[in-house]
Amino acid sequence: LDLCKVYIRSGAGGNGSISFRREKFIEFGGPDGGDGGRGGDVWAEAVDGLNTLIDFRYQQHFFANNGQGGGGRQRTGADGDDIVLRVPVGTEILDEDEETVVADMTELGQRVLLARGGNGGWGNLHFKTSSNQAPRRANPGQPAIERTLWLRLKLIADVGLLGLPNAGKSTFLAATSNARPKIADYPFTTLHPNLGVVGVDGREFVVADIPGLIEGAHEGRGLGDLFLGHVERCAVLLHLVDGTSGSLLEDWQTIINEIEAYGGGLADKPRVTVLNKIDTMDDEERAFLQDELEAKVGGPVLLMSGASGENTTEVLRALRAHIDENRLRDAPEDDETWRP
Repeated sequence: LDLCKVYIRSGAGGNGSISFRREKFIEFGGPDGGDGGRGGDVWAEAVDGLNTLIDFRYQQHFFANNGQGGGGRQRTGADGDDIVLRVPVGTEILDEDEETVVADMTELGQRVLLARGGNGGWGNLHFKTSSNQAPRRANPGQPAIERTLWLRLKLIADVGLLGLPNAGKSTFLAATSNARPKIADYPFTTLHPNLGVVGVDGREFVVADIPGLIEGAHEGRGLGDLFLGHVERCAVLLHLVDGTSGSLLEDWQTIINEIEAYGGGLADKPRVTVLNKIDTMDDEERAFLQDELEAKVGGPVLLMSGASGENTTEVLRALRAHIDENRLRDAPEDDETWRP
């Protein structure tokens, strides 16, 4: 589950108290009404160990406690308890219009205030003056804040896999990592994103496999482009083209058209184009298809077979080069702790 709707409400502040001190032998007691307690806040916190929003399918309402009213003898009411929405790292919090970004939870431990609790009202002790020694007024607590929010999870990965259904994305992920995605000889075997940790030359990075795109995905065909948000944060995209397809140039163009129609800067990200399933071809056919695709792409095209593992290391090294370049570019100038 990567998209859900939640309803939140902070706590209302407690009312101030109207009270007077009445004790034996105390002739002029005076006002002693206490203040109301503060209402609880609603927070969002990015935590470790979560990679889905499934918890919010069973609970959509989150209400913080109200503050208690003030009492006599200058007693302040108890504050309401805060409530915390625990979300995975990479969650975007959107307003009710599903466009306005309230917060982007990209770091572990990040906390964001979503709704502030109301302040408690003043008791009549605050209103005594020399000319009004017995005030009979107190402030009510501030009301609660109610909001409707959308939570959208975008997986944080270094590499995003793109391709038509059955292009070999899940096979590549299974061959290079410990992830075990579903693999079969029919389209749309991947119905939800998968993550795998890949290692090459002593370095590790995370690869995200999303369900395949088809022509018209931006209009909702197939599984649509719902899962493209999971590769928005990637440093580089790995575009796999099925070499056994009789229309590999059209296949490549279909994916490019879909990510351009999706927007979000996805088409501008660095891409590594790979001709997959070369284990089914001879050397002459490989060279012909590679030249043909390079002319269409306008850049280099790598050859690979995820099933046999041929040239997968070269592909991983090409991806790592882009990742290192991206991390070095984003690192602060005075940060000497990171080196490729």
